[in-house]
Amino acid sequence: MSKQRAQRRAEREREQAIRAAARAREEERGQRRTGRRQAMFGWVPRPRFQPGLLAARRRHELTLTVCLLLALNVLVWIVSPEAEVRAVFAMVSVLAAPVLYTMLFRRR
Repeated sequence: MSKQRAQRRAEREREQAIRAAARAREEERGQRRTGRRQAMFGWVPRPRFQPGLLAARRRHELTLTVCLLLALNVLVWIVSPEAEVRAVFAMVSVLAAPVLYTMLFRRR
């Protein structure tokens, strides 16, 4: 009886050691992956999104305004062959963006 218990205990300990070694390998692999990622992309700032409904609404409105201005610029680019007209419209759209944003999403 005692020999059987000792054998089972030794087998359990062997299995635990194998599992522990596998966990250690996975952890080391994850650390190497994190190190490579940090070395490659550590200089790139991460996007910081503000949480909340109001921030999401503001992001949506801003995205809609930018998409509208971009669509208008693409339309002018297609319709007008002159580079001067394209450049002037691009500058005017940048200057008119806050006005358009206020007109579209005015708060009362």
